[in-house]
Amino acid sequence: MGSRYGGLKQIDPVGPSGETILDYSVFDALRAGFGRVVFVIRRDFEALFKETIGAKYVGRIAVDYVFQSVDALPLGFSVPAGREKPWGTGHATWCAREALNEPFAVINADDFYGSDSFRQLAGFLNNATGANAAMVGFHLANTLSENGAVSRGVCEVAADGALRGVTEHTGILPTEVGSGRKFAGEAIVSMNCWGFTAEIFPRLDERFRAFLASAFVDAPLKAEFYLPGSISDLIARKGVAVRVLPTTSSWFGVTYREDKPRVVAALAGLVQSGQYPQKLWS
Repeated sequence: MGSRYGGLKQIDPVGPSGETILDYSVFDALRAGFGRVVFVIRRDFEALFKETIGAKYVGRIAVDYVFQSVDALPLGFSVPAGREKPWGTGHATWCAREALNEPFAVINADDFYGSDSFRQLAGFLNNATGANAAMVGFHLANTLSENGAVSRGVCEVAADGALRGVTEHTGILPTEVGSGRKFAGEAIVSMNCWGFTAEIFPRLDERFRAFLASAFVDAPLKAEFYLPGSISDLIARKGVAVRVLPTTSSWFGVTYREDKPRVVAALAGLVQSGQYPQKLWS
């Protein structure tokens, strides 16, 4: 929705030739071996998104669209009076259940994850079976904004690399992170960069129904079904096993409009160092 950013940040150009952050994600996914993209979008900007984003990938990768809306709900549930916004990142993933039968990754459109993240996910998904999943983990200190508070899913990771749980924290400021502070800078956080098999969908549906039953009572207008939280619940219930993939990639995003100059400079540096071409889609 881009409420803090002040516009549709998914289509805002940040690369040296007008690329969006999403363009870099698709580029990295392609060279890691992914063969299809499913965009989860709002129907009211379908035409604009297809014209400015989707048209670039014609002939390069298969593209499909799924629409997330507040009234996309399981049978037996209806939209609470006064509810306007969709139900969060877990809901967005749930909305794609009928479009996906193969192993897949989930990312945010406004986050830059780097090529190593996609290579690691592709390597995991090539051999994934059953309800096994993966999450690319980033250090909290490397995911903050100088321009305001952020929400992060702080992870508990076992010695063998298994994800034990994710606790969602909102309003994290840089002043709260570091030695002796509220959060350790090296803490692993989820940036919604996941790898799943299609077996996640019936399990996600179960958790979404449980969430709705509670949300309709406790917070019908604002409660969100976060993907990290839903996966954490499934881990606790032995419904999924998640491997944490630590990455060497840099993460950056555009939570606030003031973040954009830093993102533009970072991408320019990656292009200058030869990690990306001057123009992604020639």
